[in-house]
Amino acid sequence: MLEETYSGTPPRSGKRRDRVIAIQVAPGADLPPLEREAVHTAVREQGPKPGGLIEVLHAVQARLGCVPPRTVPLIAYGLNLTRAEVHGVISFYHDFREQPPGQRVVKLCRAEACQAVGARALETHLREQLGIDLHTTTPDGRVTLEPVYCLGNCALGPSVMIDGRLHGRVTPQGLERLLGQAP
Repeated sequence: MLEETYSGTPPRSGKRRDRVIAIQVAPGADLPPLEREAVHTAVREQGPKPGGLIEVLHAVQARLGCVPPRTVPLIAYGLNLTRAEVHGVISFYHDFREQPPGQRVVKLCRAEACQAVGARALETHLREQLGIDLHTTTPDGRVTLEPVYCLGNCALGPSVMIDGRLHGRVTPQGLERLLGQAP
């Protein structure tokens, strides 16, 4: 979209005028085509309906593996929201990532029931084994470690979810065995 404006006082006939051309870049024009298309498709499919933001964010993350911060302005523009509103939802819900995850995603339950049966020891073991902290990915991109505050498997704690699959009564040795399996 191109918009032309003029600076200074309106020109009198016969006099040269200073001309300033303000160029308004279309939102998302600076995004890589894959990211731009992911956002356009999500917004088109979900539409600007109430509560559509969450669905759009899930669709973008499903396609890109994350919601890159640079897509926020285009998502906001497509849904007629502010960037702050979009960023607020992304930062509030832990399931939304701003960086791509590792090849395997380990969600470690840190709720009270799991803590009572050894989740903290399991977390310590896993952090030492992988050499990473929660919310991070191993340098080789192999594993992402995320906390979760209840997997709904309290009777079988400590619980972990690996690549979307729930496991209960997990021991450090059992977790190593699970991570050694192919994704």
